Amino acid sequence: MDVVVRAANLGEFRTMNRGIAAAFDGKTICALSTPMGMGGIAVIRVSGPDAFDLANRVFSKDLAAVESHRAVFGILRNAAGETVDECLATVFRAPGTYTGENTVEFGVHGSTFIQTEAVRALMDAGCRHAGPGEFTARAFLNGKMDLTQAEAVGDLIAAEHAGAHRLAMEQLKGTFAKEITALRTELIGFAGLLELELDFAEEDVEFADRARFDQLLETLIARIASLADSFRKGNAIRDGIPVAILGAPNRGKSTLLNALL
Repeated sequence: MDVVVRAANLGEFRTMNRGIAAAFDGKTICALSTPMGMGGIAVIRVSGPDAFDLANRVFSKDLAAVESHRAVFGILRNAAGETVDECLATVFRAPGTYTGENTVEFGVHGSTFIQTEAVRALMDAGCRHAGPGEFTARAFLNGKMDLTQAEAVGDLIAAEHAGAHRLAMEQLKGTFAKEITALRTELIGFAGLLELELDFAEEDVEFADRARFDQLLETLIARIASLADSFRKGNAIRDGIPVAILGAPNRGKSTLLNALL
């Protein structure tokens, strides 16, 4: 199966850099993990070394005593002791979490007021609000995923059709990372063989004939070209290809467009 990849654009790179820089501060962070807006349920994630202690300051149950990957029902209160919501809190213990850190996820009712108040209560308790992409940045820093997989998370969230979804899933599973690892191994092997030939050139010791070198070089060039081509395919799958339907008036342009749709 062909591997198709997409490089991050400059804006995504800067966003990732800001997230990584913030993730180095070692503080416990919190943020909505679902889009802001009215809905049935909203999820608020807390992640960091003090996740259980800070979550306990707003929740009625002792989350530090809860087993990993277990949910408990309780009351979430603000700094004044007022009830914000009755909700579920799910505990995830490091390292078996998305970020690799101790994590608590609150499933609150999806009122925008409740979402705002719940996040405010956690920040009053000592959490810092997470920056853009910071949960994924921490997952990368803690070895839960490589950079290509971190990029794929954003693509998966933004996928609007089957092709973009399939591309993001393949990259998230590490398909591209395996290709890069294999290429790196081949490049190191080729460089090592070339260095041996240069080191022993004056002693008439031959480690590989010219035909072998040519074959290795052609294989490397083909693999690199394939990866470069996959970049163009990846962008086309994700962003689509602009197409203009041109023609004289009343010649069926709208009919063709409707047929394509």
